[in-house]
Amino acid sequence: MEDNNEKGRDEIYSERVKAGKRTYFFDVKATRSNDYYLTITESKRKPKDDGFYYEKHKIFLYKEDFHKFINALNSTVSHVKDELMPEVDFSQFERENDSEEEVANAEVSESDSELKWD
Repeated sequence: MEDNNEKGRDEIYSERVKAGKRTYFFDVKATRSNDYYLTITESKRKPKDDGFYYEKHKIFLYKEDFHKFINALNSTVSHVKDELMPEVDFSQFERENDSEEEVANAEVSESDSELKWD
């Protein structure tokens, strides 16, 4: 993890998820009063002239909303898997991502990539 100080908000923990042309960052940050929140950033590399740039979209998620967010995300994903696309074997994507995750884990020495809040 790199030291990052963005307007007084210290980054405490960071998890990276590579997903094709996109990369997602899950960062825990602290306020000046030592309260914690999560930022979820989608970063997409785009061509520009003779180089490239990164288009970024960010969501701020505060501790009081963790449970509601996770419930809504799980419910929405379950709806897609069970109701809209029951014929798709989603486990195939987990297997395809295993080798990518092994490479990413070799680059970033974080051991647990699953997000859960109780």
